[in-house]
Amino acid sequence: MKIDVWSDFVCPFCYIGKRRFEQALAKFPHQNQVEVIYRSFELDPHADRDSKHDTHEMLAAKYGMSYEQAQAMTNNVAQQAAGVGLTFHFHTAIQTNTFDAHRLMYFAAHHGKMHEMTERLLRAHFTDSQHIGNHKILVALAKEIGLDPNETANMLAGEEYAEEVRKDEQEARTIGVQGVPFFVINRKYAISGAQPSEVFLSALEKAWNEEQPLTILHDSAGDGCTDIACAPNSENEAK
Repeated sequence: MKIDVWSDFVCPFCYIGKRRFEQALAKFPHQNQVEVIYRSFELDPHADRDSKHDTHEMLAAKYGMSYEQAQAMTNNVAQQAAGVGLTFHFHTAIQTNTFDAHRLMYFAAHHGKMHEMTERLLRAHFTDSQHIGNHKILVALAKEIGLDPNETANMLAGEEYAEEVRKDEQEARTIGVQGVPFFVINRKYAISGAQPSEVFLSALEKAWNEEQPLTILHDSAGDGCTDIACAPNSENEAK
């Protein structure tokens, strides 16, 4: 079973949704046969790398609310995060452009560490208040999960993996993704948003059951047709 997850590293519900999905996957009997692939999605492709505004200023301007209202909104989200074991520090989170962070995710994927890099980038932004648009920070984060810092720096200095990021974003537009997180199971079922873990588990079970072959409950010979000639079995005929 294959699951594609579109998300962004500055999306709080992407981190919360990731945890809820992981909770569901932990309860799924066939979890070892599930492949999860993260896909790139930028909430704001035009965001500055070095923003002069904090999270609450950004939200207040975007949604036409007061600074205090923005704080109340993030407090609510932080409580939801705490419910799945995450610690969010919105007051110190650094707003930035995430394009290079997405390129780094694909660089990590090339080295078999997509999941580790995705988790580390999310924690860096929401919990550690690190600047995930800064190349030095990205190199340090990559080193933490075992990637070569020199190779990482050289990759970030160029345009490697930009095509992969853009391809994901184009596909998101094609299939109608309006927001993230967005989960697609077997290219058939979609789940939008940080749904409760029970929703994810139910979807996993449904998709799994549909792709399995039929289970034959009675396999002894019985009356039936194999072509235009139909005949009862000898046991039934004798009766």
